Formats: sequence, C-alpha cells, structure tokens
Amino acid sequence: MEKKTSGRGARDLRVKVKSARGRKLSSTLWLERQLNDPYVKQAKADGLRGRAAYKIRDLDDKYRFLVPGARVVDLGCAPGGWLQIAVKRVNALGEKQGKNIGTVLGIDIQEVEPVAGAEIHVLDFLADNADTQVKAWLNGKADVVMSDMAAASSGHKQTDHLRIISLCEAAAYFAFDVLDKDGTFIAKVLAGGAEGELQKLLKLRFTKVANVKPPASRSDSSEKFVVATGFKG
Repeated sequence: MEKKTSGRGARDLRVKVKSARGRKLSSTLWLERQLNDPYVKQAKADGLRGRAAYKIRDLDDKYRFLVPGARVVDLGCAPGGWLQIAVKRVNALGEKQGKNIGTVLGIDIQEVEPVAGAEIHVLDFLADNADTQVKAWLNGKADVVMSDMAAASSGHKQTDHLRIISLCEAAAYFAFDVLDKDGTFIAKVLAGGAEGELQKLLKLRFTKVANVKPPASRSDSSEKFVVATGFKG
C-alpha cells in the first residue's frame, strides 16, 4: 500500500521575511529576494563576494577577454567578486602551469578587503593623473578595463539612468587612456534610451560593441552590460 505524505516535502521552501518596525516594505522585499536568490546562495557556497561575480563570469564565457596573461583593471572593484573571477581566469596566481601569468588591479574610492592575486588601491579614477598612476602600477597598459559601478540611487528612475550613463562614459574615457591596442572595455548600463551617445563613442574607438544581459542578471532588472572589443588605440 502506498504511503501517504503530508505534501510538506514537495512544497517550495521559499523564505518569507516578516515586516519589522522601522523597515520599509521595499527593504523587506529586497531582503526576501536576496534570501531566495539561487545566485546569492551559490556565491556563498563558492566563496565569492556576491552574485555579481557570476555576471563577469558569464560575459567572459561568451567573449573570452580574461585570458591567461591579461592585464586587467577593475574600476570600483568593491566588494571584490569581479576580482576573484579575474584572478583565476588570467592566472594571476600562476596556478596554471605553462600558462602566462596575468595581472589584476582593482581600484576603488574605499578600502576593499584583500583578494589573493589582485593588487588593490584606493583611488578615484576621475582624479587628475589617475590614468598615469594606473599605468605605473601595471608597468604598462591594460588589456581589459571593466566596471560594475553604479551611481547612488536617487529613487527616480530617469535620473538614476542618466547618472549611470554618465559614470559609464567617464569609465570609457578612462579606458581610452589606459587600454592597449585590441583591448576590451566592459561596463554596466541601464536600458532606457539615453545611451545612444555612449554607443556612438564606443563604436568609433572599438571594432565591435555589444549590449548584453548576462544570465546572472536578475530578469526584473533593467541592467545590461556593454562589451566593447578590439580597441583601435
């Protein structure tokens, strides 16, 4: 005779977060989403500093810019998840025998917990001579400049979009100064129609420009990433 069950084992074990005094509904919903996000759980299991690490992994799986021996600059590198992926893929620790050893340089305006294999500096990339300083640390030019930076949210969608585009444009101009020929630029943007000038700018300086939403990006997010390859110098 088949044994009956209560059905609890088959129920979706989704974590529900109770509202708390002083906490906004939006904060409660964000916390609930975090607790139920498979990428957040996987990041903890893999020892990565957040789900964003999988975004650069997905982009590199498709475009292959984090190759052994590459010199990489991560703008606004906190908390360090992108650095962790880059270190392994460019062989910054020299773990892959017979492969070139790469360099990973992270810069941010705040202190960032060290990442094995990466060199991290406190620096505002918008500061005068920041590009000169970065090239000195690299002892040359970069093969990859990448940015997952986002401006502080104002709560107004259009304003936030314009801020992120402006930040991305600033990162692009920085990349023009530090990238070696045939280099790659990756940066986060938000879909919204204001990025037309940025696209024109990048198409003048790179061979190919693609707009990608990696699988690790949340489906309800308007973020995407611009991947510009083949820097013309």
